[in-house]
Amino acid sequence: MTADATLALAEQLIARKSVTPNDAGCLDLIATRLAPLGFACERIDRKGVSNLWARRGTAKPVFCFAGHSDVVPTGPVEKWMSDPFLPTIRDGKLYGRGAADMKSSVAAFVTAIEAFLAAHPDHPGSIALLLTSDEEGDATDGTVAITDALQARGETIDYCIVGEPTAVNTLGDCIKNGRRGSLTGKLTVKGIQGHIAYPHLAKNPIHLVAPAIEELAATEWDRGNEYFPPTTWQISNIHGGTGAGNVIPGSVDILFNFRFATASTAESLKQRLEGILQKHDLDYDLVWTLGAKPFLTGRGKLVDAAMTAIRAECGVEAELSTTGGTSDGRFIADICPQLLELGPVNASIHQIDEHIAVDALPRLSALYRRLLEQILCS
Repeated sequence: MTADATLALAEQLIARKSVTPNDAGCLDLIATRLAPLGFACERIDRKGVSNLWARRGTAKPVFCFAGHSDVVPTGPVEKWMSDPFLPTIRDGKLYGRGAADMKSSVAAFVTAIEAFLAAHPDHPGSIALLLTSDEEGDATDGTVAITDALQARGETIDYCIVGEPTAVNTLGDCIKNGRRGSLTGKLTVKGIQGHIAYPHLAKNPIHLVAPAIEELAATEWDRGNEYFPPTTWQISNIHGGTGAGNVIPGSVDILFNFRFATASTAESLKQRLEGILQKHDLDYDLVWTLGAKPFLTGRGKLVDAAMTAIRAECGVEAELSTTGGTSDGRFIADICPQLLELGPVNASIHQIDEHIAVDALPRLSALYRRLLEQILCS
């Protein structure tokens, strides 16, 4: 597959104004490319979100490429050097919203599959694409809608590559082989409101919770492991009081978050934190929200294949990393034991003048093709 094939498809996708959760026809474009190749293309839309599950073959193993067609808003258009939805090449770079995150990866998925099938029309196993228009938004009716549907009918995925932009300086230098979990708590500590000049008639909840905050901030939740740093606990917001300078507040609201490794579980963190609150004899309400479970792919066939493919196509030694925020990999990991995130340089994602190096496009496609060959044909 030529370099121009991946570039041309990336440009077609960038030209579609698919600001989350709007798909703007991206998934139809992809399905039109895949159907003649023998893919069964199924739309699993939910609550206005566009989702595509496309699969070629019925045998195991199932190798899946996963990603999203939606992009974040452009920000002030006048600050862009060119129209963010008019793909533009300058100085060897392709500019446009979604160029790095992640329409180039989606384009490379398709051209890699086309090239692979031209060489291996009767390949073993199955190839799948899982695409959504709701990764950059709420992510409640996108990838999770597809995994819900697959689970309901007993379908699983054996190997998955998520095309998130993972490279730091050059294509292939970093692979995400896991992500931390995210657990948020909204804590309300109750006291008794009163006049600030008569503190003996009131109970200041900010004073009451302060020793507990000190202990929570100093707690070692775990020590991480080979792939993950230790779990962290951070307060993001504190609000208490009426706004008046002479009133002791009746309650204080504290919003906090755990970013946690696979060395801990959401339940263990909840129990330990509430144990500290109870030790300090606080009257409180606490609402938990589990934003993401941690996932990890250790050394094995997919990691080894990715390392080998990167070495061959990019000439670099990849680093395994679990840093950063959450991704849709957290949903796919429930039905897929080996999952990696591997994509282009992430330096310009979500920024004004987002871009990707034009010469990275054919290498990204070749990298994905080589992964298909190593997993399905070796």
